[in-house]
Amino acid sequence: MNEKIAPANFPDTPAVTLEINGESKIFDVDDEALPDWVEGGALTSGDYPYEKALKKAEFEDTMLALQVELVRLQEWLKTTGERVMILFEGRDAAGKGGTIAALRENLNPRTARNVALPKPSEVEQGQWYFQRYVAHFPTRSELVTFDRSWYNRAGVERVMGFCSPEQYEQFMDEVPLFERMIVRDGIHFFKIWLEIGRETQLKRFHDRRQSILKSWKFSPIDIAGLTRWDDYTQARNEMFERTHSEHAPWTIVRSNDKRRARIAVIRHILRAIPYEGRDLGAIGETDPKIVRSGADYAVK
Repeated sequence: MNEKIAPANFPDTPAVTLEINGESKIFDVDDEALPDWVEGGALTSGDYPYEKALKKAEFEDTMLALQVELVRLQEWLKTTGERVMILFEGRDAAGKGGTIAALRENLNPRTARNVALPKPSEVEQGQWYFQRYVAHFPTRSELVTFDRSWYNRAGVERVMGFCSPEQYEQFMDEVPLFERMIVRDGIHFFKIWLEIGRETQLKRFHDRRQSILKSWKFSPIDIAGLTRWDDYTQARNEMFERTHSEHAPWTIVRSNDKRRARIAVIRHILRAIPYEGRDLGAIGETDPKIVRSGADYAVK
């Protein structure tokens, strides 16, 4: 089966002019040919610290050891009743879904759930903003991942004008208090931001647009956001400044290389939870080139 699909099968997406490293570049996601400046700069964009992707064999060997540890973690959750909740955020095409899939690959889905909510219904729009998320929080022995979360309000809703300035300010004031309640209730709580460079994002958008298997991932919001990179950067930095806290810190994982990112996320979680039988040698050390604190990115 040929997974390529002609752009004519979709509504046309106009080419856009982007400012990349001080130069004007034309990017046409409908053109089957990926521009050289995107292809050549994707991996190292955004000052990514590695010039080559992690080799597949090394990735698979490392992931096998980490998957064993994840199963041990889930058994410990079952025995103790402890709860884990992990938010995954990042720009469009940052790799949230793939990282979540890697994390959950060998876990029992009965107690390892993923939450990916659609836009709020009319009823939900009339509720307390956090209400629809709370309904999906973990119960005893559960591990729950969120593929995007209440931080939509600090990112896409703010940048695209889907919330008012008053709603944004109320959210930013309330979220640290809300998350303090989560942590005080005993939930192991993680906030992961997957960070990618601009050329990486463009390459992944192009891959999605040109593939019949991935085209569903490419949305009008992606198109609208192509020229708003700097707006999203500013929103991200302000979000870190106002919501990174000692009780609910942001962990930044640089994700141009999906393999390194998936390893880094899983390691971070496994090293943070003192589950019975944990093998720190098998888990491995955190890569400081890949994993950083949200405090490093915040606007000061």
